[in-house]
Amino acid sequence: MVEIIEQEEEKMRISAAVLASLPEWFGIPESTAVYVQECREYPFWADICSGIPRGFITLKETSPYTAEIYVMGVRKEYHRMGIGHKLFERFYDYVQKRGYLFIQVKTVKEGRCPEYDVSNAFYKSLGFREFECIDTLWDSSNPCQIYIMAVT
Repeated sequence: MVEIIEQEEEKMRISAAVLASLPEWFGIPESTAVYVQECREYPFWADICSGIPRGFITLKETSPYTAEIYVMGVRKEYHRMGIGHKLFERFYDYVQKRGYLFIQVKTVKEGRCPEYDVSNAFYKSLGFREFECIDTLWDSSNPCQIYIMAVT
C-alpha cells in the first residue's frame, strides 16, 4: 500500500533500506548518503507491505512549474510487480493537484549500463520523453539523461 510519509527519520530509514538493496543503481556510498539525507526534506511516498518498505519516491521542486522525481527505488525482489507504477501514480496525483506543469527525472543515458537501461525503459513506459543529455553533470562515464513529461 502506498502512503505518504511525513516523519523525517522514517523517510531516511525507508530510503536507506531500499537503496541499500539496489547496489547496481546506488553503489556509490557517498551519493547514496546524500539521497538519504535529502529525502527527509521532500514529499515522500512509500509502498509498505506487512511493515516492509518495498519502494519509495520523492519529489523535489526544481521550479514553480516543474517537479522532479528526485530519487525513486523499488527493492529488486519486488520489480515487475507494479509497485513503481503505483508510486508514480501517487506522485503524479500530488503534482497535478498542486498545479505543476512538468515532471522531470534524471538517469544515466540509455546504452551505457544495462541496469540503467531498465530504468530508462520504465520511465518511457510512464510517458516520459528525452529532453536533454548532459555529459558533465555527474561525470563522463555517467552521462545524465533528463526525461520530461507534461502534466495534463
